[in-house]
Amino acid sequence: MKIKLIVIGKTDESYLNQGIDNYINRLKHYSAFELVVINDLKLGKKQNTALQKEKEGEALLEKINVNDYVIVLDEQGEAYTSVGFSKLLQKRMNAGMDLVFVVGGPFGFSERMYKRADAKLALSKLTFSHQMVRLFFVEQLYRAFTILKGEKYHHQ
Repeated sequence: MKIKLIVIGKTDESYLNQGIDNYINRLKHYSAFELVVINDLKLGKKQNTALQKEKEGEALLEKINVNDYVIVLDEQGEAYTSVGFSKLLQKRMNAGMDLVFVVGGPFGFSERMYKRADAKLALSKLTFSHQMVRLFFVEQLYRAFTILKGEKYHHQ
């Protein structure tokens, strides 16, 4: 099984990049992992949020294969504990499908993207910057693998 995280826009803050890189390197011990960054869209002064979501959705969908199991990170999604998330990950691994997690742009996802998604996941009821979500997500993914392996990273 491969895991892919697709995001819109690059991470500007070096401290976030360092943290993301740290957890991505740790993840390599457990699974094939790929971070895919789609460039920010430049719509000029005529900013139209619906158009931006559509264009971002098109770019996201181009990076997703027909057999991928797609989970969008969305504040309206289902929230899990870390242990619950690890069980979800195990279930998907048992199914043998490649897993794709998607972080949308600042205005969320297009309807096409929501229709393509197999599930929605909320990291929190709080709102985080799209750049911070990346770090939080890769840390939680790493934590899930350590839970599944019975390692000492997660404490209960």
